[in-house]
Amino acid sequence: MSEDKVYMLPNVVTPNKPVIFDEKVCDGCNRCVEVCPADVLFPNPEKGKPPIILYPDECWHCDVCVRDCPLADKGAIEISWPLMASIRWKRKSTGEHFRLGVPRPR
Repeated sequence: MSEDKVYMLPNVVTPNKPVIFDEKVCDGCNRCVEVCPADVLFPNPEKGKPPIILYPDECWHCDVCVRDCPLADKGAIEISWPLMASIRWKRKSTGEHFRLGVPRPR
């Protein structure tokens, strides 16, 4: 048996960061890891830390991780929409920006 330490590193093909975690808010519950249909996220070996985005280019931007996060309304996690999917709407009467089905649009 080897005494070497083994490290897990993200597969960085592009500077893609599909999910943004706020380390001050995320408590590392790993609910997002459990629900991700593309297995993009991996639990952080450090307890209480946000998951590791292991396969950023595989993200479907389906928003399941954000919807299931118990701390999403506090800003623990958000989707970083690709440019082609970052269309938002603006209400003329109030100036409010919104996206259908997406709380807190960027």
